Formats: sequence, structure tokens, C-alpha cells
Amino acid sequence: MATLTEPAVRSAPVTVRPVASRRDLSRFLRLPWTIYANDPHWVPPLLVDVREFVNRRKHPFYRHGDAVLFLAERGGRAIGRIMASDDLRYNEIRGTNVGCFGMFESIDEPFVAHALLDAAADWLRRRGRSQVLGPIEYSANYTCGLLVDGFNTPPRVLMNHHPPYYAELLESWGLEGVQDMYSWWFVDPLDMVARWRERAERIVARSGITVRPFSKRDFQADVARCQEIANLALKDNWGSVPLTSAEAEYFARQLARIADPNLVLLAEAGGKPIGFSITIPDVNEAIRPLNGRLTRFGLPFPLLRLVRRMRNVRTARFLAVGVLEEHRCRGVLELLVLRTLDYGKNVLKYTGAELGWTLVDNERINRAIERVGGRRYKTYRVYQKNLV
Repeated sequence: MATLTEPAVRSAPVTVRPVASRRDLSRFLRLPWTIYANDPHWVPPLLVDVREFVNRRKHPFYRHGDAVLFLAERGGRAIGRIMASDDLRYNEIRGTNVGCFGMFESIDEPFVAHALLDAAADWLRRRGRSQVLGPIEYSANYTCGLLVDGFNTPPRVLMNHHPPYYAELLESWGLEGVQDMYSWWFVDPLDMVARWRERAERIVARSGITVRPFSKRDFQADVARCQEIANLALKDNWGSVPLTSAEAEYFARQLARIADPNLVLLAEAGGKPIGFSITIPDVNEAIRPLNGRLTRFGLPFPLLRLVRRMRNVRTARFLAVGVLEEHRCRGVLELLVLRTLDYGKNVLKYTGAELGWTLVDNERINRAIERVGGRRYKTYRVYQKNLV
């Protein structure tokens, strides 16, 4: 535990300590309600989901990595939080010596933010790490990046949202931007379904490539196929680390709760999987009014409300796509996008979707998104700092 006296007019010291009790954890989880009390675009997450995300016994990250939660207090009041994490597999595979910070929240005071970042850095130094990256929650396979542009729209499912002042807080500690990512908004203004349909039929006839939904009866096997493609297709992306089988199963359980199988697609050639895409309904649209809870006074009224609201979700997030390198110029990506657009727009009646994120230097993908009508509307940034 670190107790620091702020060199300002406030007399109460700032205390930063690890989360060590159920009460600590509850205050850690509930802190965003204080930070975003006046932000009309923030979406309160479901507390049950966030609690599971940081549960060492349930989250698969802890099978190969470690993490610790810190809480900042002044006068008995929670005023900041941070998570420090150490991914052993990432460092082994990448030949790096980095740790990460994530779940960062702070009042608008540099002293508080610096105390939190110091605590995370000290923990990583004790584990022998010489550099810190963030915000990254465990790894780039999960939510990461600080929102630095696009504050005037709500976050989509599994995406971050932050106050504008966070960038200044992080940079004043000495963090520097190392990677930017874009999110895109897409409403199909060019009617790509109609324009691509004939081309897609020619691709299928010429190459024999087929696109099918994930099988409910063989769901776990399709998840394993998707994991294999993702680990091969995305291995050269910045920050990429292969998914473990346990992590793939973790994502599969999440998908099974919310995804429409017709928007979780697998492309095959000669019966072998060569590509996949995953699009999910924007659950944030449905959970926003629930204020983080699925029960009230012990009764499941918010849960029933969520079930009703899920039927009326009209936006989605194009979460992930991967195509094996040797098949990338054969129209596979176009087929996956076309099937997703066709079903989402004409069957589910979606009115828009977020595509993201994409790396700022992935010019080929970014230009392709712009050509089909995507509009860049948010920017996220990952920072780094040497700890030596």
C-alpha cells in the first residue's frame, strides 16, 4: 500500500492499495458510475460481466498470466482504479519484456492518475518487466485502447469509452502513443448487397468457396476452426498473441449468449476452413437503461427488460474477420461481408454497424472500408513507457 501526501491545498492523503476484499472489489467495479455521472454517452456495463472478467478463478487469462487490481482513495472515497497485468505468453512469443495496465479510471487530477500508474509500474517492475503498455485489459484479444477522438457517440459492445481529459493524464506521466486504431460506422449507403451479389455468385461458381453459419450442433468444433484461422491470419498484426483453447471457449460462451448464428460465418474451400467473420448485436443498446444490474430488490425485472430490449436492437458490431493469407485475393472477404450485410440489413433490419477496430497503418483494409461507405468516427490509442 502506498500513501502519498498531495502537494496541493487538499490535506487528505491519496492512498493506493491492491483490492483485497469484497467491499474493495465492489468499490472498484462501481467507480465508473462516479466518473461518468455527467456523461450522456456512457453505457453502464453489466456488473455481473465485469465481475466475471476480473475473477481469477473464471477468466482463462490467469492460466498463463497474472494481474492485480488497485484502488485509489482519499478520505475513504474511491477516486481512481487501475489493473496491472503480465502476459507471460505474449512476452515469450514476441520476445518482449512488457506488462500492461488497463481498466484505468480517475478523477481529473494528475496526482491521482500518477499514483495509480506508479502502483501498476512498481508491480510490473517487481516482476522484472521493463516497459508498460496500455490501456490494454490483459491482451489485445480483449478491450484495449484509450478513446482520443469520437466522444460524442456511445461506445459499442466490447469497446472503451473515456472522458477527454484521460489522454492528458496519461501523457503527463510520461506515456507516449505507440499505436492508434480506428473504428468505423457503416450504414451501407452504396447498397453493397445489390452491387456485389452478381460478383459474389461468380466467385462461388469459379472457386467453389462456400460460406456457412456456425453450426449449433457442432459449435465447439467450429469455434476450434475459427481459433486456428485467427491464430494464423492475425499473427503478424500489432499486439497479436494467439488465443489459447481456454480463451476460445471463453469467447464461445459469450457469443452463444448474444450472437445470431447467421452472423457468425465460416468460409470453406474444399471442405477446409479458410476464413471467418463474427458480427454481434450491439448489446450496449439494450443494457444501457439497466444501470448495470440484472436484478432489483432480488427480483429479475431488469433481466426481463433486457430480454425484451434485445429483440429491438437495430445496430451491430462487426467484431472480427480473418482469412488465411493464401486465400486473401480470392474474394473470401467480400463473400463474408456480403452475407453479413444481406442478413443483417434485410432480415434483422439493422440500420447501422460499427466496424472495428482496425490498425491506423493497415492502409489496405482502411481504404477498402472507405470504398464501401465506411466512415471513420472514433480513434483509440495505446500508450507505452519504459520502466527502467
